[in-house]
Order: sequence, then structure tokens, then C-alpha cells
Amino acid sequence: MAETKDIQIKQDVAQPAEHTWHGPMFTPAVDIYETDEFITVLADMPGAKADTINIDLRDNVLTLQGEVSPLEAADERDVLREYNTGRFFRQFTVSEIIDQARIEASFTEGVLRLVLPKVERMKPRQISVKVG
Repeated sequence: MAETKDIQIKQDVAQPAEHTWHGPMFTPAVDIYETDEFITVLADMPGAKADTINIDLRDNVLTLQGEVSPLEAADERDVLREYNTGRFFRQFTVSEIIDQARIEASFTEGVLRLVLPKVERMKPRQISVKVG
């Protein structure tokens, strides 16, 4: 069985200060992974289109905003809806270990992937001992 003690369940993750908006807004679900070289954020946005996603980095805060249009046809009506539609918003504080100039984003099959490379000085490395 995989250990889950190091994984933060969404109820345990502290949220930044709340914002006030005109109309409803949802928060996309995310998974965050880390390697020695990168932190990767995957945001689940079924039905979103890449041109409706706005990613902004300002004052060490990474903001995701945009809109997801309903997927049903004009002559269909909801029976059950589990996908969020409408406007979305999510923010993350970016620490000093991230090389902000090299952050990359891609969007495939309803999943936004943000790759946040770590700065060189923060990557683990082996130091060799010189004789002499």
C-alpha cells in the first residue's frame, strides 16, 4: 500500500485570502508533484479551451483564471452535472526555490500542466572531494 502521509489532502491545504467576485466562481482541483529538478502542478479543467485560460505571475503569486463553457448541446438539459462550468480561479505562492523565468504551461485533454523548474542552487548535487 502506498504511503499517503506526505500527500496533502485538499481539506488540509491552507487557502489564500478569499476574493469577492460578481457571480459564481469555482476552484479547479490540482495535483502537485515534486522531483529534484521541478515542481509540477496539474489542474483539472475538463471542457476548458487553452485560449480561455489566463496564467499570471506577479509578486510571487501564480494565478490561474478563466472560463469553462458547458459541454451540452443547445437542445440538451442537465440530468446530472459533476463537471464545473463557468469562471474559475486558483492561486499559488511561488517560493524562492522556483526559477520564475522558466515556468512553462501546456494544456492537453482538459488538464493544465505547469512545470516550475527549481533554481540551480536549490537542486541536490554531489560534491566531490579533491586530493591535493
